[in-house]
Amino acid sequence: MSARYDVVIAGGGIHGTGMAQAAAAAGHSVLLLEQGALACGSSSRSSKLIHGGLRYLESGQLRLVHESLRERALMLRLAPELVHLQKFYIPLYEHSRRKSWQLRLGLSLYALLAGLDSAAHFGTVPRSEWASLDGLEMEGLRRVFWYHDAQTDDALLTAAVMRSAQSLGAELALPARCTGATLHDEGVQVRYVHDGVERECSARVLVNAAGPWAQALARTITPAISVPALELVQGTHLLLDGPPQRGVYYIESPRDGRAIFVMPFRGQLMVGTTEVRFHGDPAAVAPGPHEVHYLLGVLRHYFPRFRDAAASGLRGEFAGLRVLPAGGGHAFHRSRETMLVPDRDAKPRVLSIYGGKLTTWRAVSARALAHIASSLPRRKARARTDQLELRPA
Repeated sequence: MSARYDVVIAGGGIHGTGMAQAAAAAGHSVLLLEQGALACGSSSRSSKLIHGGLRYLESGQLRLVHESLRERALMLRLAPELVHLQKFYIPLYEHSRRKSWQLRLGLSLYALLAGLDSAAHFGTVPRSEWASLDGLEMEGLRRVFWYHDAQTDDALLTAAVMRSAQSLGAELALPARCTGATLHDEGVQVRYVHDGVERECSARVLVNAAGPWAQALARTITPAISVPALELVQGTHLLLDGPPQRGVYYIESPRDGRAIFVMPFRGQLMVGTTEVRFHGDPAAVAPGPHEVHYLLGVLRHYFPRFRDAAASGLRGEFAGLRVLPAGGGHAFHRSRETMLVPDRDAKPRVLSIYGGKLTTWRAVSARALAHIASSLPRRKARARTDQLELRPA
C-alpha cells in the first residue's frame, strides 16, 4: 500500500519549502519531492534581496510592495543570521531618467508603506562624502540618495526553511522527481522516482511548486487541468573581485533605464540582473554573451576602475528564471504577484504556484494553505510561521 499524506509538494525552492513549513506547522502530514538539491533552480540564482521592491512602485504594484515590506520586517526579526539590513545608494546624474523629486516622492511612499519604522529612513549623501562611495563615477553626478533594504543568501535561507519544516514533521525525498499524478474525487495519486526507484503515494492535495518546471509538471496530471499562459524570463548576474564596502548601489542602465544592482556577496562584487525571454529546457539556462556585455557595460559606466580589462575579469556568472504572466511589452511592466491556480474551486486536489518573489515566500505559503484548507482534514496546529525562527546550518 502506498504512503498517504495530507500534502505532497513538488519542488524544493523557496515556495516549496515555505509550503512544507506552513502545512507542517498547521499539523498536516507533508512530503516534499525535489529532483536535484534544495534551491538548485531559481531559489539560488536570485538577486539575493529581501526587499519591498522600490521599482515596483513605478508600475503601481502597491499591494505587493506593502506585503513585501511587511515580510522584510518579519524576516529581519525571525532570521537575523540570514537576513540583514543593507544601505542602498541611488546616484542621480545630469541625464538620469528619474528626477530627484520623483525619487524623493517614491522613497517617501516606500517609507510610508513600510510603516515609518527605523528601516524606512532615507536621505541624501553629503557631497563631501561622495569620494568614499567605492569609486563611483563623479562626472555629472548631481545627488546620491540612500535608503535601507535587506540582503540574504537565498540558498541558505531555503535550506533553513526546509529544516524548520522537517522539525515540524515534514518529510523530504531527495533526489525525487515527480513524474505525474492522477486525480480522483478525494485527492490525487502521485508518481515519482526516488533514488532511481519508481514509487507512488497518495495525497489530499498536490502542490506544484516546481518553479520554471511548473507548467511542464501541470501537463503530466490526468485528467488534464488548466495551465495559464506564462513565459520564462532569464536574469543573469556576474561576480567580480572588489566588493563595494559602503553597501548596495541601485543604478539605472544608461542604455535602457533598467534597474541594476551592484552589491557585495560572499566577498565578491555581484552585478545584475537582466530580463531576457527564455525558451527551452530550464535546466539549460545560462548567461548569454550579450547579457555579460550589457552588465559589464553598466558596471564600467558607473565604476571607472572596471574600465581596465584586467580589473574587470569575471570570477563567476549565473542565470536564473522568473515565471511571469505571458504578455507583450517589456517584462519590467508585468506583475510580480504570485499566481495560485487550483484545479477546481471547491476542494482543490492540485494547487500550482507560479511566479512570485523571494521576499514574500512566507506570505504566499500562508495564502496557498488557505486556498487548499477545504481539502484538508482538521489537525491540531503545531506552530505559527510568523513566530518560527530560522537559522543557518
